[in-house]
Amino acid sequence: MHFKLIVSLAEDSKTEEIMSAARKAGATGATVIEQARGQGLKTSKTFFGLNLETQRDMLMFLVEEHLSRNILETIAEIGQFDQQPGAGIAFQIDVEDAVGVGQQVIKLKNVVEREI
Repeated sequence: MHFKLIVSLAEDSKTEEIMSAARKAGATGATVIEQARGQGLKTSKTFFGLNLETQRDMLMFLVEEHLSRNILETIAEIGQFDQQPGAGIAFQIDVEDAVGVGQQVIKLKNVVEREI
C-alpha cells in the first residue's frame, strides 16, 4: 500500500470541521500542530506592532494514495481555500515509506479495493 502526506495550513476555527470532513472522505487520522504562522501574497496587518492575523493550524494526514485526491479536495472545500484569499492552503507529497501504519492498512484494505 502506498501513502501520500496531505499538509494543510488552515484557520484554527476550521480545524475540527476539516478533520471531520477528511475522516468522512477516508482519512484515518491526523496530526495537528497549533499556532503556525505564515505569509501569502499580502503581508499581514499590524496594530501598534501586533499582528492582526488569525491563528493557523498545520494539519497532517497520512492517507492511502487512491483516496488522497478526494481528501485533498474535501479539505480545500471545507476550508474555503479557493473562495477566500488567505483562508489556507493544502498540498500532498508522495511518501516513500512509512512504519507504524499496520492498523490503518488493515482498515483501508477493503475501502481501497472498492475504489480501484
